[in-house]
Amino acid sequence: MTTQTTAPDNTGAPAANDTSGLIGIPPRVGRALATGGGVLTVVSTFLAWTWTAEFPGDLTVYGYPGGLQVLVLVAGALTALIGLASYDVKGLRWLVPAGADAAVRIAALAAFLTAWYTVVAISAQLGGVVNLEPGGYVAAAATLIALLGSLALPVQRPEPDPFDPDDTGWEQFKHTSSHNWQVVKAAFASGTPRPLRALPSYAEILVIVAVLAVGLFVFTYGIGTEYDELFVGFLITAGLGFAALNKSGLIAQVSEITARHQNITVCGAFVAAACFPFTQSDDQYATIGVYILIFATVALGLNIVVGLAGLLDLGYVAFLGVGAYAASMVSGSPSSPFDLHLPFWGAVLVGAAASLIFGVLIGAPTLRLRGDYLAIVTLGFGEIFRITANNLDGTSGPDVTNGSNGISSIPDLSILGFDMGLPHDIGGFTIGRFANYFFLMLVITAVVVLVFRRSGDSRIGRAWVAIREDETAALAMGINGFRVKLIAFAVGASLAGLAGTVQAHVTYTVTPEQYLFAGTTPPNSAFLLAAVVLGGMGTIAGPLIGASLLFLIPNKLQFLDDYQLFAFGLALVLLMRFRPEGLIANRRRKLEFHEEAEAPTTLSKTGA
Repeated sequence: MTTQTTAPDNTGAPAANDTSGLIGIPPRVGRALATGGGVLTVVSTFLAWTWTAEFPGDLTVYGYPGGLQVLVLVAGALTALIGLASYDVKGLRWLVPAGADAAVRIAALAAFLTAWYTVVAISAQLGGVVNLEPGGYVAAAATLIALLGSLALPVQRPEPDPFDPDDTGWEQFKHTSSHNWQVVKAAFASGTPRPLRALPSYAEILVIVAVLAVGLFVFTYGIGTEYDELFVGFLITAGLGFAALNKSGLIAQVSEITARHQNITVCGAFVAAACFPFTQSDDQYATIGVYILIFATVALGLNIVVGLAGLLDLGYVAFLGVGAYAASMVSGSPSSPFDLHLPFWGAVLVGAAASLIFGVLIGAPTLRLRGDYLAIVTLGFGEIFRITANNLDGTSGPDVTNGSNGISSIPDLSILGFDMGLPHDIGGFTIGRFANYFFLMLVITAVVVLVFRRSGDSRIGRAWVAIREDETAALAMGINGFRVKLIAFAVGASLAGLAGTVQAHVTYTVTPEQYLFAGTTPPNSAFLLAAVVLGGMGTIAGPLIGASLLFLIPNKLQFLDDYQLFAFGLALVLLMRFRPEGLIANRRRKLEFHEEAEAPTTLSKTGA
């Protein structure tokens, strides 16, 4: 008996090894359009985009880009440079060690979105496209040309799966849509960077210095954006610009260089951060800087609990509150029930010790729980702390925390006669109150980073990682799981209390409503956990970057009002969908989420 089979019908499906672009323009023409469009975009920023200065940034001047034009200039220049590098132009090959095509697409997309966002904002705010000058039209056309040209560059299309002749029309549509999505992903996928040639040590150190200087400039520019439109444009340009450099392989090579000089990189990063107050003309943005450092330091402490030990803590902000309340009660506040004014070091020790004790008291009876059960208990602890602090007002309970009014009028710190509340002149620069606290928090952040690095590389750090990966297997290997987790809980709590000590003096007042589980203003437990997950669990740079973004973006996006949390949540969902390992992921977690990634030859104790 013979069975006759019918070959699946693949009519209209792309042929194997098809490298055509996403649109029907010859690749050579597309490359020229992308590069030329980038150059024309740069030229357009030197033209006037509108006739009136009512739109923020004054885009009426010829020959001098301003406001959003500067961001379009940067995106256009990046598109043009990567486009020229794709022609193997001598002196630009270093820019695309992993290939140029995917990077050109993302850079052109950055220029397109920033330019068209500006054009639409001008039209909407001033009342129509009639308010555009020729420069606005040229920028819109140039970025569109560059984007279309980049989409015509060759794509290594994945081979499609064959159709089943018995599939319904809807199933065939889903099959085709799935394949088209795979093609789009392939268009924005990068290759493997070519090996980095050996450089002298001084040259690699100069590269690190240059990268840190660029990072300081970008952060200073972002934190100093004066109006909403400029900050949105900054997010588009900075985010997609970084993605373009990442796809080009340049970020991977820079990371390789910094990995060879970790101590120099860490020290250089703190030096660059210390330069931030000197880039400001007043104390306005130093205020944001010190709050970012407080938030980042607490997030790094939570990273020990969540990132290294794998313990889901949803009430971590309570330890920040314990440290803040303890320090405020012994710092000479008239609202304190104790007539005690300890020096700075005494207040620091009291705040850290109080949080440590609470961490042990809460952790001892609860850390035998795992997973969701532990998360529920820690969430309850966070709410119990806030409610208890609210009720210790002399009416519902003993007068300890002054109830909802909190501990107020906390005096500024004085360290070795240096009054942190007064401005000081250093090298011709006037350092204000918040800049003083910025430097203090920078020192505390350095201490927390040191604790994290040393503990992560220690025997206890390896035990934390073992517990995180498989607690049952770790217990079978002889690790005392309860003791190890309790140490992680206690260390994380004490670091949060350390940051809380400074927060109490920076804000002058400590109230229960500052320590919620979730809210529009960080720090709160939800934002702290999001900072760790967003930045990258188990790393040092990840929570610091995640905390900086999560504090800065809500602070700048206040114009969204009631939609602020919605926009923030949507951004988190997209990030978790397309980069679940976080912005700065260690190699172990990257392999967990991306099985096609190349396995590293070595892994450190924490998988970094």
